[in-house]
Amino acid sequence: MKQKIILSLIVIGIGVIVIIINLITSSNQSIAKNDSEVIISEKPMVTVYKSPSCGCCVGYISHLKQNGYEVDVIEADDMSTIKEQYNIPQSMESCHTSIFGEYVVEGHMPLEAVEKLLKEKPEIDGIALPNMPAGTPGMPGIQKAPYIIYSLDDGVATQFMEL
Repeated sequence: MKQKIILSLIVIGIGVIVIIINLITSSNQSIAKNDSEVIISEKPMVTVYKSPSCGCCVGYISHLKQNGYEVDVIEADDMSTIKEQYNIPQSMESCHTSIFGEYVVEGHMPLEAVEKLLKEKPEIDGIALPNMPAGTPGMPGIQKAPYIIYSLDDGVATQFMEL
């Protein structure tokens, strides 16, 4: 009888340890606290605006999801309205526009640039990678030249980084 109790306590203890380890190591975890909800998240929810017919945008969205981002997709027949809403200069436009927290991210942006943006939190509106360069997330091909990523602030683009 004593051995069964000890064995049961050991099994319960192991179960509790496994649960604690899973809670500690899981990302994008939410914890509810009474009436207010505290969200612990390393990655913000992402909203991606895309044309209904754009296939490369689907590849970019898949890339985001594979890297742990929760994505809300909004299909827009008129993407120019979205570009105007977020003050994206025409020279910086690409096929889709994403919102990462408070930042606009234009185009097939490598996640290295997004993570730098989210970590450093500069006082800008967002970042852009114009056009649809080969080898970027969602785009076929290989990188042929450095990717020049621009910061966007009040409709003005300046170099943010190079990858």
